[in-house]
Amino acid sequence: MSIAVTDQKMAAHYVSLNPTAKNLYQKFLPGPLTVISTGRHKVARGVESETGTLGVRIPDYSLIIKILKSLGKPITATSANVSYKPRPYSIKQLFANLSKKQQSLIDLIIDAGTLPRRPVSTIVDTTLDDPLILRQGTFHLRGGKLTTNSPSQTTNLAQTLMLKYWNNLQTQPLIFLLIGELGSGKTQFAKGIGKFLQIDETIGSPTYTIVKEYDYQRHQVKGKFIHLDTWRLQTIEELDQLNLLSYLKSKNTLAIEWADRALKPMLDLAQKAKAKIIRVKISAGTSRIQRRITVGR
Repeated sequence: MSIAVTDQKMAAHYVSLNPTAKNLYQKFLPGPLTVISTGRHKVARGVESETGTLGVRIPDYSLIIKILKSLGKPITATSANVSYKPRPYSIKQLFANLSKKQQSLIDLIIDAGTLPRRPVSTIVDTTLDDPLILRQGTFHLRGGKLTTNSPSQTTNLAQTLMLKYWNNLQTQPLIFLLIGELGSGKTQFAKGIGKFLQIDETIGSPTYTIVKEYDYQRHQVKGKFIHLDTWRLQTIEELDQLNLLSYLKSKNTLAIEWADRALKPMLDLAQKAKAKIIRVKISAGTSRIQRRITVGR
């Protein structure tokens, strides 16, 4: 969930703005851009994310700015559409996809008529200094190369990416191809996936067991997290014996360490199962705990 504010000064009261965030504010706001920063825990419970981050918008719409100035506080700026339903451009379209219970929760609607069919807003996470594009919209920004400065930041990055692809997971499996040398942080990244999925068990390296399987329930969604390590596999036949295709179902997430050792068969399996693939390449940074991470598809 994000909040709408009047300007950068108001935003700084609710989030910590690093140079990357400030640069985006100055270049693109007000406008269709949501900038995610580390929250200062000054909003109602549930508005900040599970990792303590908060998205901020400065709308390019005079009525909203007037409301914000009159209140002297931000307001939440979540979208009006129901998950997996068409984006509404009028009150009639909105109510067509709301249940009676959902309609009863609405206190006031300001009718601005039929809205123009504009592209969605761009969402950028700036908590790691390097921008991570969570959704491309009107503004097309470059992202994908990131730096984490602690194991906890690597864990948080995994949670952020899980949130980015959470809607995809409802209809297709997710596969994280984790590539990096020994000790680079692949298992640390997998721990972040487990944390997002609210798995209580300790997520450890599956080097000796090859595959570890965890059941999860996040809110009302149930599925499996499969953690695989290909380091000890000697042949493609050994990979076939794991019957990975049986795991590739909607609501299931796979994290595959040393994925570069079996990249082609993994990609073939993913294509067959119509899975969403996220490649994560992790390498050492300039300090013992710093990591350079490239995220792609």
